[in-house]
Amino acid sequence: MSSTLILLRHGQSTWNLENLFTGWYDADLTEQGRTEASAAGGAMTAAEVAPTVLHTSMQTRAIRTANLALDAMGRLWVPVRRSWRLNERHYGALQGLDKKQTTEKYGKDQVFEWRRSYDTPPPALELDDERHPRFDARYASLPADVLPASECLADVVDRMLPYWYDGIVPDLANGHTVLVVAHGNSLRALIKHLDGISDADIAEVNLPTGVPIRYELTDAMTPAQSLPLTDRYLGDAEAARAAAEAVAKQAG
Repeated sequence: MSSTLILLRHGQSTWNLENLFTGWYDADLTEQGRTEASAAGGAMTAAEVAPTVLHTSMQTRAIRTANLALDAMGRLWVPVRRSWRLNERHYGALQGLDKKQTTEKYGKDQVFEWRRSYDTPPPALELDDERHPRFDARYASLPADVLPASECLADVVDRMLPYWYDGIVPDLANGHTVLVVAHGNSLRALIKHLDGISDADIAEVNLPTGVPIRYELTDAMTPAQSLPLTDRYLGDAEAARAAAEAVAKQAG
């Protein structure tokens, strides 16, 4: 018996549009992002994929995307689970900075290393920086020592995998069609795990906003087929490929 997992990166956010490092800042969707989210619901409907449970991060852009996609499918009623472990990577002191200007200041190689190296985090926030998540009410119940002040992708993998095993896998094992709506880096972390992508090669994986990605998983929770990521896109595959290329070309 196979289980169906759908991964969906949120639609374009206001800070995506402005080319800013977003991280844990709670940016909302742009009008384009809302359109992308609704279109994702249409793509799932056309592919005859009907989520029966939803997992999202704690961030508005993912929650809004999920609601719009499910609304387009007439499935706002599905049970919802949320976790900070699905949040975007925390960009530390880069959060809120313009990517192009940051590249001009620190150099292309340094910024690429911060953005895409597997184990090099950006400079961390100070504890008294107002951007630190300890000042955000939605994380008030979490121990202070689990809240990141900066993360590399390896850190995101480490915090995401416990939720994969303890939160998402049980729903898949119980026969649910699971929709996970999250972020470029938390989903890259999960894709790295599912597809066994190396630390080096994950740097070249780019996820378009608002495009559902379908996995059929075995009882062992491994992909039933080994496919290029682009072959897993639902909807207009060429448009999704172009969107992924645009992500790769972002300044910084």
